[in-house]
Amino acid sequence: MPDIHRIGRRRSRSRSGRQARRVAMLSVHTSPLHQPGTGDAGGMNVYIVELAKQLAALGTEVEIFTRAASGGLPPVVEMAPGVLVRHIDAGPYEGLAKEELPAQLCAFTHGVMQAWAGQRPGYYDLVHSHYWLSGHVGWLAAQRWGVPLVHAMHTMAKVKNAALAAGDTPEPVARIIGETQIVEAADRLIANTAGEAAELVRYYDADPARTAVVHPGVNLDRFRPEPGGRAAARARLGLPQDAMIPLFAGRIQPLKAPDILLRAVRELLDHDPALRDRLVVPVVGGPSGSGLARPEEMQKLAARLGICDVVRFRPPVAQAELADWYRAASVLVMPSYNESFGLVAIEAQACGTPVVAAGVGGLPVAVRDGMTGFLVPGHDPVDYARVLRRFAGNPELSERLGRAATHHAQGFGWDSSAEATAEVYADAVGERRFRTRVLSGIRSAHG
Repeated sequence: MPDIHRIGRRRSRSRSGRQARRVAMLSVHTSPLHQPGTGDAGGMNVYIVELAKQLAALGTEVEIFTRAASGGLPPVVEMAPGVLVRHIDAGPYEGLAKEELPAQLCAFTHGVMQAWAGQRPGYYDLVHSHYWLSGHVGWLAAQRWGVPLVHAMHTMAKVKNAALAAGDTPEPVARIIGETQIVEAADRLIANTAGEAAELVRYYDADPARTAVVHPGVNLDRFRPEPGGRAAARARLGLPQDAMIPLFAGRIQPLKAPDILLRAVRELLDHDPALRDRLVVPVVGGPSGSGLARPEEMQKLAARLGICDVVRFRPPVAQAELADWYRAASVLVMPSYNESFGLVAIEAQACGTPVVAAGVGGLPVAVRDGMTGFLVPGHDPVDYARVLRRFAGNPELSERLGRAATHHAQGFGWDSSAEATAEVYADAVGERRFRTRVLSGIRSAHG
């Protein structure tokens, strides 16, 4: 295993003189103000919002640059104390697919530079870009401002293409080239898990010495067990108290594989038709990515499988209500083909709900197999049905694993993630300042 910096959940050492006072955070294709679970808004949105708030609490101001996706938005919004969201005009406000955004990067970069031009020299200490589109803007901005670039991939084209869902569209060569350039240009890369860091090295020849592992977190104030537990949450949502409830929560697209859960439900009912009277399958989320091309595909699949009576499709919900869906569920099901980490899995566990997930990406870190849930190798609905039968036949299993899940999730607070990220920032800033002093000394010696 390459010598990758494992920062994870340890506290940072002293950063005196190296702490980033103000960070320009870039999120081109999705706004932190958007509702997670619809369009392109998902775990990355939650990641940016929670990380920015915690960084501000540590004394690092954060300004998030994002594309204005509707008219009439104020240029600047205070999202939280010490956190600003700057809306940049780049392309038409609505109807612009993520795949069309590369053509708007020049306009977005211009907007970022305009905002910077109105500030005093040295206003930003560092650029932190999220996803490859933002990385290209960050690359230019960091060079222009003479500050470090820290980049988080969130997902990688080569990794997604290596485990493509049936019927999904491969990521284009242009993205692969773009990601390769960013990996080479960045002062630091942040990976969610050691596995993701290894993929950066394997697929993109990343420098292990410039790659840090920082686990994402969960808002433990919002996602937690509550008095009354599962019964109270089911009462609030109008769900039967004695139901077996396998929940899907997330964006509806082939990558997230909600169809596998639906097919597993069909297998469950074929094996035990009597289960139909107490089975409720909520699918909470909206179409996203390649799923936008067939927004009604999951409803049509449920009809073809003859399970419309047990499946309940719900639109994306606010985080407070999402927490109730987690609490109400017997188990969360995540059959994804790829997850850089799987924030949904940690959120559900923090609420006391076990998880059945594909053993891909960061999910083996998020879920402790056999203790807080179960990891399923592959994507065969029969295998998922076999695990779900264990929950259907033994309601106590959900309670027992749920207690362990709550304890496991306590180790993933956003305060720890922010501390570790601030340490990455400090290392990048310190290294950049050292290089600047060395170069200045060389120039003086040859002056």
